[in-house]
Amino acid sequence: MKIIKKLTSAARAVAPLLSTQIKLATALALLAIPAHADTFGSGANTFTIDFVDIGNPGNGEDLGDGDGSYSAPYGGVAYIYRMGVTEAPQDWITKATRLGMTNVTAGAWSAKQPAANMTWYEAAAFVNWLNTSTGHQAAYDLTYNGGWSMNLWSSAQAWQAGGENLYRHKDAFYFLPSEDEWYKAAWHKNDGVTANYWDYATGSNEIPKAVAGGTAAGTVVYNQSQPAAVDNNGGLSPYGTRGQNGNVVETLESAFTAPNDNPSKDRVRRGGPWSLGAEYLIPPPRGLQTMAGANNFFGFRVASVPEPARLQALGAGVLRIQSSKGMVFEVQTSTDLGQWSALATVTNLSGTLRFTDPDVANHGSRFYRTLLR
Repeated sequence: MKIIKKLTSAARAVAPLLSTQIKLATALALLAIPAHADTFGSGANTFTIDFVDIGNPGNGEDLGDGDGSYSAPYGGVAYIYRMGVTEAPQDWITKATRLGMTNVTAGAWSAKQPAANMTWYEAAAFVNWLNTSTGHQAAYDLTYNGGWSMNLWSSAQAWQAGGENLYRHKDAFYFLPSEDEWYKAAWHKNDGVTANYWDYATGSNEIPKAVAGGTAAGTVVYNQSQPAAVDNNGGLSPYGTRGQNGNVVETLESAFTAPNDNPSKDRVRRGGPWSLGAEYLIPPPRGLQTMAGANNFFGFRVASVPEPARLQALGAGVLRIQSSKGMVFEVQTSTDLGQWSALATVTNLSGTLRFTDPDVANHGSRFYRTLLR
């Protein structure tokens, strides 16, 4: 992560700010959106989750504009978010349990094979542990008392980006993907703010090749005797996710019948399993999972909204810059310039960036730095 620092005052003019933002956005448009790995645990129980940015906020739903044979009214997302590159492997559950996570079991498979035989509650509890173990707000209001239960968040507490979601807390950093978030990461063509989707999560309208493992483009783990390791289960989607077709069916956050207004509603699951045919890889089939349902075919992956993207989506009133390619600068403020390290260079950028304080009346002059994610 590279850092720039800058100084601002109430006297700073708005025009230079706009000019700087335009120049910065132009320069950033030339840069690729990087993958980002988040680290959890400690010592021998450390593990990382690789994420890719899902950009093109405000894209349309899949209404059949991608020249394929299939469509479904999902996939439109109004904000930038991150999706886990892989499904969650058993290894993550094992390490989190050693570090104190309780009442979450899996064990259908081992090591880097997908975590499976988990209920919706257990997948949600693991995501909550990712949040609370890193100082973030739990995504879901879960209770365990000999068995799991869940409460809705109030409207004041609930996620509002893209519409009110009473299942997810507004300050959650990690969560199970919603159906739209998952669908977009799997099938959208990643070609701008469009409604263009592929039939398969390999960036193609051609039926993918069935394989037992590997990472070759256009391959998927289906028609097999068992799932592959999550980092060895087929080619990538246009956004860079792996295994959204095949390997295990993935448990999602969303209620099977919208909206998310009842904590006991059955949930949606998407994606075909390792054991069945290509007819389960296309967008139309929507699976249903009861809250306590679990078997060897059900797994999940983790989604996240980085701080700057969440602030942008929720309109938190902070300064931020976003390039035309979706890269986001988070802006942090301080009244003490000495607390930050020395200036660092950002590729293709030079000079000092100056910003007008959005709340000059209350804060006057403040120092700013941006974090390039």
